[in-house]
Amino acid sequence: MKAPAHNNRIVLAYSGGLDTSIIIPWLAERGWQVHCLAGDVGQGSEELVGLEEKAAATGAASCKVANLQEPFVTETIFPCLRALAVYEGKYLLGTSMARPVVARAQVDYAREVNASAVAHGCTGKGNDQVRFELVYQAFAPDLAIVAPWRDWDIISREDAIDYAAEKKIPITATRKKIYSRDRNLWHISHEGGAIENPATPPPADAWMLTTDPQEAPDQAEEVTVGFESGIPTTLNGQVISPVALIETLNQIAGAHGVGRLDIIENRLVGMKSRGLYETPAGTVLYEALGQLRALCMERETLALAEKLGPQYARLVYNGQWYHPARESLDGFFAEAMKHVTGSATVRLWKGTATSISVEGPGSLYQEDLASFTMGGTYDPKHSEGFVRLFGLPGTVERSVRARQASPESATTPAPESPVPVS
Repeated sequence: MKAPAHNNRIVLAYSGGLDTSIIIPWLAERGWQVHCLAGDVGQGSEELVGLEEKAAATGAASCKVANLQEPFVTETIFPCLRALAVYEGKYLLGTSMARPVVARAQVDYAREVNASAVAHGCTGKGNDQVRFELVYQAFAPDLAIVAPWRDWDIISREDAIDYAAEKKIPITATRKKIYSRDRNLWHISHEGGAIENPATPPPADAWMLTTDPQEAPDQAEEVTVGFESGIPTTLNGQVISPVALIETLNQIAGAHGVGRLDIIENRLVGMKSRGLYETPAGTVLYEALGQLRALCMERETLALAEKLGPQYARLVYNGQWYHPARESLDGFFAEAMKHVTGSATVRLWKGTATSISVEGPGSLYQEDLASFTMGGTYDPKHSEGFVRLFGLPGTVERSVRARQASPESATTPAPESPVPVS
């Protein structure tokens, strides 16, 4: 897509990685004045230091690095955690949660530099193109969208590496270590190369945040996380900021090999893909909050929350963060979790994170009711009528079907009603 003559300014969602690095000269060759927005969502200083200089050396007119760590945690991570949203039973939504924050900042920068278009480095096969573009559509429908991976003749990461070499663009990807990675405060994902074959065990050189569980410490470690209305606020009894909480838990849990996942997932666009994910802090927080929720949430509300959590996750995975359905579900979880307050202790050992104790003022557990000791506020004699009533529909159905199957028994009186009928 060539730049329009009236306004050739475009803002690229920039990471400094292989894809976005080669997009800058590609856009410039088509007449665009490229401005870059890099969102700091906790990917680490090694990915951010010198990013402005690298973008300028590659041909960008400007590059802004926006610190988005706090809003990333408080505006997307914590709401997803509160919903205990998990995609397809495994994926803790690390990339999915970050994209809306970055895309919104990109739109803001496009307004700041008076751009006429926005661009991203997502492939035409992936989910991220949808996640970025739905935000563009929501907040900047007037801006044109340029997606080079859907337009250029580069068809593989090997082609992209060759293009970078031709343009003398420094990159870290090589033909030997060709993984595509996405890192943020919550997780790091690995795709591509040998990972693409589900029959191949995860390459040992892919993992970055977690120790091999076989080499993790032999001594278990315990961490206690405190929550208020489903939002984490303390670690081991100490108040801690949202960003520091995740950073600290990543270090502690990662050292014990906690948070590794090898997933075959269904992408929004239709195909299955294989990815390796490392989410140490998230794994601990989900385990702790799940146990606390079980303690504090009433049965029918809990059943509804368990049903709606996967739907919430699917909306987030599909890029529908600003969709009214996701926002409405968020309202439900905010209300349903308002009494989920307390703390849970999680034991970390050899790649596992297991809740071992939970308590809090929101607890609905009453020992006199749950105890095997009879008496107290629970009268076991009440159970007889309850059990007979609970089984009544099945008893009636079975009796009727038995008479239908044996016509000779049609004159046999129906069983006496288990309870008086008024």
